[in-house]
Amino acid sequence: MVKTSMGLEENVAGLLCYLLGWLTGIVFFVLEKESRFVRFHALQSIATFLPLSVIGWVFGMIPFIRWVILPLIWILGIILWLILMIKAYQGDMYKLPVVGDFAEKHLG
Repeated sequence: MVKTSMGLEENVAGLLCYLLGWLTGIVFFVLEKESRFVRFHALQSIATFLPLSVIGWVFGMIPFIRWVILPLIWILGIILWLILMIKAYQGDMYKLPVVGDFAEKHLG
């Protein structure tokens, strides 16, 4: 794999984009200036996990729905988190259906 402008291998940096969800996505999107691979995974991380966090927070305020929907969002988040980290580490530019297209479009 190629080294990024941050000195990490692209697959490792891609994995790290997902490590803390949208937080590490923002960090890598701001810090990485050269690697399209890393910037793609950073944007996909932001576009995937930020809306999931907001939806979870909103549904968490509704008493009955909190116990039904929140666990499903949590399970979905864990599954996506694992798949995306594995795919990034394997060097794949794995695109989720909607957010992957969004991330690719906004790379510039």
